[in-house]
Amino acid sequence: MTANAPDAKAPKGLGLTGFASGDPVATGQALTAEQGRAMGAVVELLSGHRLAVLTGAGLSTDSGIPDYRGPESVPRSPMTYQQFVGDELLRRRYWARNHVGWHHLRHADPNPGHLALATLEARGLLSGLITQNVDRLHSAAGSAEVIDLHGTYDRVVCLQCRTQYSRAEIAVLLEALNPGYLERESDAGDVAPDADADIDDTGDFVMAPCPNCSGMLKPDFVYFGENVPKDRVAEAYQVVDAGDALLVAGSSLTVMSGLRFVRHASKAGKPVVIINRGKTRGDDLANLLVDIGVSEALTFLVESLPDLERR
Repeated sequence: MTANAPDAKAPKGLGLTGFASGDPVATGQALTAEQGRAMGAVVELLSGHRLAVLTGAGLSTDSGIPDYRGPESVPRSPMTYQQFVGDELLRRRYWARNHVGWHHLRHADPNPGHLALATLEARGLLSGLITQNVDRLHSAAGSAEVIDLHGTYDRVVCLQCRTQYSRAEIAVLLEALNPGYLERESDAGDVAPDADADIDDTGDFVMAPCPNCSGMLKPDFVYFGENVPKDRVAEAYQVVDAGDALLVAGSSLTVMSGLRFVRHASKAGKPVVIINRGKTRGDDLANLLVDIGVSEALTFLVESLPDLERR
């Protein structure tokens, strides 16, 4: 199958919520004296270490993508895997909302935090990057070694024959099956990080079957109640083991899929730094906690961390 070409009318920099995502190069926000001292302590602790990095939804908020559990985030009840496969009405509702949300999400730009991590990787300061996000913005920013722990929003899989499709291919099918739906629901308000748009008029939405076997299609990312593939978890542990320290950026660590890496690093005696707006489930394991915007913090690290000595 051949997907449609990208929408030429889509404004560059359109964020997930439909508003401009902001300058993808610089935030323009200077650190306060207190924040500067806190980040100075982070630089002192992490200097000379190769970093394993774990990122969460808080990193993508500067790209216009709301997070799940930040101080100002909207309460959400994400669909579980069991609901998706077991309830046709809920599955139709999800695909309708995802159809609208995906067209917002695909226009989001990497922000300074994503670009900072790509720069740190290029300088040889990272052992690898693990992200809980499905938005592919790390790859868009230029990071090469990315483990998409929860999968990615731009792939779809058939649960029967396991054929994989690009999300753009499935969008073509959905648009043909639901002419005019996007235009009708284009003013969706809030959109979750997994492209779930806040719309209610979903009863007449027609789902697309698998083009290969007519089976059930599912976005190829990990739902609540679904396990991360074991080989992907093992690869992520290898990244943590290869690093001298673990840096967590923008994750509340509420779910075990991310928290386990903090526990693993702490148990191994590696320094753990958590940069996040608000408390996290891993606070008691961290050597340093910094409550600050993730983009500002990562930009500071790019400017302040020295290159590693050759080993």
